[in-house]
Amino acid sequence: MLFDLRGKGRRNTVRGIYLALALLMGGGLVLFGVGGSVSGGLLDAFKSNGGSTSSTFEKRVKAYEKRVQANPQDAAAWKELARARYQETSTGDNYDQSTSSFTPKGIAKLGQVEQAWDRYLALQPKKPDPDVANLMVQAFGPAGLNKLDKAVAAMEIVVDERTPPTAALYGQLAQLAYLAGQSRKGDLSSQKAVELAPKDQKQQLKQTLASFKTQAAQQAVQNATTTATTP
Repeated sequence: MLFDLRGKGRRNTVRGIYLALALLMGGGLVLFGVGGSVSGGLLDAFKSNGGSTSSTFEKRVKAYEKRVQANPQDAAAWKELARARYQETSTGDNYDQSTSSFTPKGIAKLGQVEQAWDRYLALQPKKPDPDVANLMVQAFGPAGLNKLDKAVAAMEIVVDERTPPTAALYGQLAQLAYLAGQSRKGDLSSQKAVELAPKDQKQQLKQTLASFKTQAAQQAVQNATTTATTP
């Protein structure tokens, strides 16, 4: 994996970069769940939820699990199961507010989220739901399962379904692509983000994304070196 987030400093670095770009774009990134019909940004999981909310999500999970057991080909049920499992996982002791990341218990539960999402995509490969895809960006992102290729794929669904296109969405796609080592996709997304950005933000955004690319590449080298020297 490109980013090893086991160290607190590394987690803070990645989170800080996300926040910097979000602030640059005036808080409009999907990072904060802002804009259009696409709900649930990368920082949604940072919010605490009460016990009643957790209980509600748990009931929804059980209801949709019964539906997919009764009809394994029900794409809509698998989609809602992925959503409900993610929402349940973002509550209580599944998520650590102090580190803005999922706990080991939460990571384990995200595996079930991934299972439901993969099943949904297999049944509904064309025009998947962008709202649920946006939650999957979080599930597969650095604070979650850290399966960055899947995070990029989910973010592409969000970008493709969002009208009109925005600099914020392409900026986030660029970030995830760089983290995943997909430099070409990151460059194209960065270029598109800059094109769509307000005139007075273009240069700063271009510099921010270039800096993010450099840091992602440096981290990849560091991770590779660490892996090679680890017995």
